[in-house]
Amino acid sequence: MYVSVRGIPHGTRAAARVPRVVVVLGLVSLITDVSTEMVTAVLPLFATLALGLTPLAYGMLDGLYQGATVVVRLLGGFGADRTRRPKLVAGAGYALGAAAKLMLLPVGGAGALSAAVAVDRAGKGLRTAPRDLLIAAAAPPDRLGRAFGVHRALDATGALLGPVVAFGLLALAPGDFDMIFVVACCAAVLGLLLFVQRVPEHGSNHGSENGPERDDTPPVALRDVAALLRIRGFRRLLCAAAVLSAATIGDGLLYLALLHGGSVTTRWFPLLFVCTSLVYLALAVPFGRLSDRHGRNRVLTAGYGLLLAAYVTAALAGGPAAALLCLVFLGAYYAATDGVLPAAAAPLLPAGLTATGIAAVQAVAAAGRALGAAAFGAVWTAAEGGTAVWTFAAALTAALLTAVPLIARHPRTEPR
Repeated sequence: MYVSVRGIPHGTRAAARVPRVVVVLGLVSLITDVSTEMVTAVLPLFATLALGLTPLAYGMLDGLYQGATVVVRLLGGFGADRTRRPKLVAGAGYALGAAAKLMLLPVGGAGALSAAVAVDRAGKGLRTAPRDLLIAAAAPPDRLGRAFGVHRALDATGALLGPVVAFGLLALAPGDFDMIFVVACCAAVLGLLLFVQRVPEHGSNHGSENGPERDDTPPVALRDVAALLRIRGFRRLLCAAAVLSAATIGDGLLYLALLHGGSVTTRWFPLLFVCTSLVYLALAVPFGRLSDRHGRNRVLTAGYGLLLAAYVTAALAGGPAAALLCLVFLGAYYAATDGVLPAAAAPLLPAGLTATGIAAVQAVAAAGRALGAAAFGAVWTAAEGGTAVWTFAAALTAALLTAVPLIARHPRTEPR
């Protein structure tokens, strides 16, 4: 079944008919992201001001934030393919995310904060690939980019609202982080309930009235997963994602660099996440359509070019206008890569291993971001924020020169 999607900017006509399950999953992500981004928006301040962590310690924490999903992503994708119950696996991930918000309440040091962050990221890693499998199963192959764009646009709406809620709560009760964590937990539970009640076990609407048709094919085994590396297009995409993601800076660290550079003040810090999400929301569907028409790999690499522009702008930033331009580039980068990466991977994969393959490419990207976050914190500690940003701008330039030849030969994704 297809439904009309209203309220999504820049691309409403093209996104007018998408599978209903994509919209429902988008609403679940919207609510869940309100919860997650409320915490994310205040986490750098909570860690550095309330707990007194150094930039190196926060860089390690941000690396954990990114890297905790790596193994769990693979487990989530493999579990969804092997059990053929992606909803069950994704639901467990949403439940872990809600539990992590409760774990933040008694946090009084770096160890407890790291544990809460690890549980939250494990939940995200567990649910991401099964959820993307539900989207890929529901959408026509020639409109995968659009379907993922619609989902990511709704997801970005939650990422936009979360920091706004956090900003408002801090304005009402400055320094009361516990109140933010309680409200975030309630939102996470609401998203979980919507997912359980409204998302079918399989993303497509095929099958009998009593459920999907029975599949008598043998269950997926580990040797089948290893065979994914023999798919040339997928192998190239995997390598490109690894190289590019290793040269990225976590959002929180980039925002802290803007803060220490004097481009923004502590009062407006949570709204940096809002600006990035607003740009992401506006461009997710157009970039998804663009990837369907002109090649997902091209849009993917162009997105990292936008990220490079964000780094250069941040390094040169000397005021609010430059900081705003940096956020525009950053939001555009997410719009060009976040939904396009799984859309580029899905057509390359065998039907029984779609979730595993998507999980693999996302896990590689998460591992690269974890490495980049830790390295950025180390460079900042040894030098200063501006020097660290310039260092990563040079690293990303080298990564682009390496990655583009890997996937430029296949500007359009190869058929399944």
